Amino acid sequence: MGSYLIEPVDRLPFGGPDKARRYATERYRGAVGLDWYACDPTLRFLLRHHLGERGLAWAEPRLRELGALMGGPIAERAEETDRNPPRLEKYDRWGRDVSRVVMPPSFEEARRDLVATSLTRPEFLAEARRAGVDPVPLAVTWSYLLDQADIGMACALGTGGDMVVGLAEMFAPEDVRERVRELFAAGYFSGEAAQMLTERSGGSDLGALESTATPDGDAWRLNGFKWFASNAGGSAFVVLAKPEGAPDGVRGVAPFLVLRERRDGSRNGVRIRRLKDKLGTRSVASGEVEFTDAEAFLLAPSGTGGGGGDGRGLARMMEMTNAARLGIAMMGLGCARRSLVESLCYTRAREAFGGPLYDKPLMRRRLAEMIVETEAVQAMVFDGYLASPRLRVGAPLIKLRAARLGVTAASAAVEIHGGNGYIEQWPVARILRDAQVNPIWEGGDNILCLDVRRAIERHDAHEPFFDRLAAALADAPADAPADLVADRAGHLREAVEAWRKLDPETAEARLYPLAGYMADVYAAALLVEQAAWERAEHGTDRKALVARLYVRARLADHGPLRGIDGPAEDLERFADLADGALVDDRS
Repeated sequence: MGSYLIEPVDRLPFGGPDKARRYATERYRGAVGLDWYACDPTLRFLLRHHLGERGLAWAEPRLRELGALMGGPIAERAEETDRNPPRLEKYDRWGRDVSRVVMPPSFEEARRDLVATSLTRPEFLAEARRAGVDPVPLAVTWSYLLDQADIGMACALGTGGDMVVGLAEMFAPEDVRERVRELFAAGYFSGEAAQMLTERSGGSDLGALESTATPDGDAWRLNGFKWFASNAGGSAFVVLAKPEGAPDGVRGVAPFLVLRERRDGSRNGVRIRRLKDKLGTRSVASGEVEFTDAEAFLLAPSGTGGGGGDGRGLARMMEMTNAARLGIAMMGLGCARRSLVESLCYTRAREAFGGPLYDKPLMRRRLAEMIVETEAVQAMVFDGYLASPRLRVGAPLIKLRAARLGVTAASAAVEIHGGNGYIEQWPVARILRDAQVNPIWEGGDNILCLDVRRAIERHDAHEPFFDRLAAALADAPADAPADLVADRAGHLREAVEAWRKLDPETAEARLYPLAGYMADVYAAALLVEQAAWERAEHGTDRKALVARLYVRARLADHGPLRGIDGPAEDLERFADLADGALVDDRS
């Protein structure tokens, strides 16, 4: 009966080896233990395009080491941290408020390894540039791999480090800038930063916030209460507040830098009331933070906004928020990719109705759908980082689609695992709990849609968006659905123009279907572009297959039969889809 343990039920009259082997535990390996770089052909495809053969050859030993780290110790520690999350040590033994966040050993061990291997640390960036290799795709890959293991850890390490450093370099006094440089000497992903925006009045209506800043020499005294602050145990915070004398509302909001310690080394007026008891992402310490005469530094030009700042504090933050939104989109992609890998691994091992679940037509339909949707979002996220970082409307559209896919893919993975998926000892339950935060962080769907409207109305951001679509479709292979995607791009332009003529109330109500249409066409065009790369570089057509399946699901007119009589490429070429999504050589 194999090497697994024989249980009493194996000797029941209707039992036997054939039934018992379906539960041989050693066959259910899951994603943990794989090298997450080596097992991912789609990632290697993208990196080969963005780095070239020479650049990828230089980077590959480092990427394999990173893939093994993420798929092994980091993923294992994520489960331990989820079971034993951070705790707040509110007072010391003398009753003094110390507001110290105590992280579990599993978190600290993971953070140590991640900071040491971060592909944004200064020495690695210098090494890559000396070798003539663009480090940006590698930094994006680091996040992509980490987000498959633990998006909470990704938040804890990368909550606005680039924002803190960038704003401090522009506006903080020299001695404060030097302190910030010391804090982030190991790179942006050091776990030192946090953004503190949300108050009791809500997270989206930032004009209604109550926190107040008062001038104090070249610094300010900040007082207020932040209701949901992630990475509360950090050392450098960007905090939104209203300077005294500034107008109430959005124009009066300004960003401030608050450090855990004052200039003189004493403790700053930062108090943590409690840590949140959250559904997921337990590895990032989210809490309620109170500022009491905290030393703060204005991160804006001073003296031009009535009470401090230039009146563009919130606008400046929102510009930087687009980068944060791409980070959340990457987290959604990470949840989707991990859900896909766990589902492929499970269905290959699980037997029912006379054979592996993996071979059943209905399961293959579901898995094919997960593969296609995940690769479509992967195309969008990597395009947002590497090809179109200044596409104003890109970040909200990418987050809209990627964050939602993280939830739906994780939910599908739970269903595929059956009752096991609903059990916390299996990994997909945590992935689903974690994924649910992505549609909330950095703006829910409605806020993202409002940002799409703002981008179109104030910046004509739809024009560079359509230029990107045209560029993606320019070299399309004949067997990818380029003509249909181009046709839908033309219809989309008509839809944008028609939407702009609607009355304001109706136009706002129609924003969601408009943004969804834009995301559908954007993803389809990028898959067509990838099909062209693949054909030119390798002479193969798997991405063309993915593009056709995506367009058929999202953009085609299925007629009265709803596509039931359509081609069955998802079944006929399922091996191409699955083998191109996951390589698992474990016996």
